[in-house]
Amino acid sequence: MSNDLPGLVSALAQSAGGRLPTSAVAFPGFALEDHWTEGTALREIDRGGWSVVVLQQGPSGLPDSRVNLRQWTAAFDERIRKAGAHTALFSVWPAKTGPASFEDVAGSYSAAAADVGGIYLPVTHAWLEAWRRDPALALYSGDDFHPSPEGSYLAAVAICGLLAGASPVGLPASIHTKAGTTVAISPATAQLLQEAAAAADARFGRSAALLRESTWAP
Repeated sequence: MSNDLPGLVSALAQSAGGRLPTSAVAFPGFALEDHWTEGTALREIDRGGWSVVVLQQGPSGLPDSRVNLRQWTAAFDERIRKAGAHTALFSVWPAKTGPASFEDVAGSYSAAAADVGGIYLPVTHAWLEAWRRDPALALYSGDDFHPSPEGSYLAAVAICGLLAGASPVGLPASIHTKAGTTVAISPATAQLLQEAAAAADARFGRSAALLRESTWAP
């Protein structure tokens, strides 16, 4: 996963005096259906010990992709509930050139979360809010699809704020993960991104009670 996003979330929580350990199951180009067939994510869920399982595939903004996301979210949710955890949906961003729009992507992930009474992590909205504040922000990497360090940082502070139940404003601008990834944002940009994340979380986020541990199935 780009820039070790799960590790960033964990490191940010730790920097604020909390504990949000993460584990990731990620394969290139996998949708939730592919994870179900491959099996590793299901085995991780079934072994238990998680408070929340975060689901994410591609943008999923097109009609057929929305149906697929909702179908397989429902399937995973049954296993997640059986393991004693909450389901969360990580609402991502579309490719810079489309074909899906940010609104399409947010609609798909919000619907999938609502279907299962799950947590909605509104990173899609956080990106739009950050650009509203500064349209020149480079949130995409050079391939116009994966996030830049700033894009990953914005996602991480939005997710950390919602899962930890605390405002992301005031989190550190420089983070070093256990896996060895360092993301360092200028203090002024970090503050803007934190405020954008806080606004998106407050307006669009749907959370559960304070969550202590998470696993990721991107």
